Amino acid sequence: MSELGIQVIDKSYVNPADKTAKHVIKDLKLNLGHNEFVCLVGSSGCGKTTLLNILAGLDTQFTGNIELTPQHLQPKVGYVFQNPRLLPWRTVKENIQLASNASTETLDFLLQSMGMAAEKDSFPEHLSLGMSRRVSIIRAFATDPDLLLMDEPFVSLDPPTARQVRALLVDLWCKRPHKVLYVTHDLREAITLADRLIFLDSQPMSVITEVAVTIPREERNKEYVIEQFRQQLFIDYPEIIKLL
Repeated sequence: MSELGIQVIDKSYVNPADKTAKHVIKDLKLNLGHNEFVCLVGSSGCGKTTLLNILAGLDTQFTGNIELTPQHLQPKVGYVFQNPRLLPWRTVKENIQLASNASTETLDFLLQSMGMAAEKDSFPEHLSLGMSRRVSIIRAFATDPDLLLMDEPFVSLDPPTARQVRALLVDLWCKRPHKVLYVTHDLREAITLADRLIFLDSQPMSVITEVAVTIPREERNKEYVIEQFRQQLFIDYPEIIKLL
């Protein structure tokens, strides 16, 4: 059973004007279990995206260590950005294939699971934002990642569309589970999706508390169940209110 160990001792940016260092992340330790879905919850600007960029290998200027167990594995990382980042001159299927050499059967399964089979030959300009976000999710899953990073992928969607795409994401994840680290500042969304919530403080970023989401997945489509859990969190962990 593979696990991911994350230790960021320090991630800083230097102010070019006075050469002083701003500590964005300091003494942060996280672990993800096998196929665990973890949501990072924190205020905007606290360093969540910076952490994902470190895990994706896009930012190597930090002190610390990222380790996958067993150590002989070379982990594959999928990344779903806030912006879908689709190439406008390529079709849906071609955009997915750019990041993966998945079989036709796998691509067809992923497209069908996300309700995009009929759009596989469409170009991005003909897609709604919700559809474009589905394509970016399919593209990440198609790499069969050991770790899937998701950076507020539904932040600009209207609530009904966001609920629909979240449901599709969970259904796909249940069929093809991976370790997922999902960034959000929407607590209801986090409760709906996660096995575990990690609440983050800022300046520099650090863990305030971790909470297991004990709601059965088949109950998470009920808004009142999510809201009851959310309200209980505020009672049990009043320190998280300032993050939301």
